[in-house]
Amino acid sequence: MNFENCIKERRSVRKFKEEKISHEVFEKIIELSRFSPSWKNSQSTRYHIIESEDKKNKLADEAVLDFVFNAKTIKRCAALVVLTSVGKVSGYEEDGSFSTPKNTHWESFDAGIACQTFCLSAYNEGLGSVVLGIFDDAKVKEICSIPEEENVSALIAVGYRDGDAKPAPERLEVKDLLSFEK
Repeated sequence: MNFENCIKERRSVRKFKEEKISHEVFEKIIELSRFSPSWKNSQSTRYHIIESEDKKNKLADEAVLDFVFNAKTIKRCAALVVLTSVGKVSGYEEDGSFSTPKNTHWESFDAGIACQTFCLSAYNEGLGSVVLGIFDDAKVKEICSIPEEENVSALIAVGYRDGDAKPAPERLEVKDLLSFEK
C-alpha cells in the first residue's frame, strides 16, 4: 500500500469481525509506531493491548462515562489499546521544570502523533481502528493495572473491519487551510 492511499483511505471503524488479532500483527504495528517523533526523543508512549473479554466489558460498563456509543464499540472490537504516556517526560527538563510555555501539552502532542502512527500502521496491516476519547482515566488505569507513572492518553478500538468503508467525509480545500507569510 502506498503512503498516500494509507492516509486517504483509512477511516474510523466501529464494527468489527469476531476475529482475533495475532500478537505478531501487533508487534509489526508497534515496530512502526515506535518511530513516532517525540519530545527530545523521549519515547514516552506505551501501548497496553487489552484482549480479555471480561476486561473489555468492564471498561465498557464502568469506564466510558456512560457514553453508550463507546461502550458498544469496545464490546465489539477484537482488542482495545490503552495508549499511555510516561508522565513528566515530554516537555520537561531533567530538573523537572517545563522546557517551554506549553507546559504539559507536549505529552498530549507526543501521544497524538503516536496514536495516529498506530492507527495508520494498523490500517497497513489490514485492521480497522477508532480512537475513543470519552473515558474515566482513573477507572481505566484501575481496571487495566496501568503503572502509576503512566497517564492514559487514548483508547483505540482495533479489529478486522466488518463491512465496507464509508467514503471520506468532505474536506476543506487546501486554499482554506494554507497560508504563506512573506
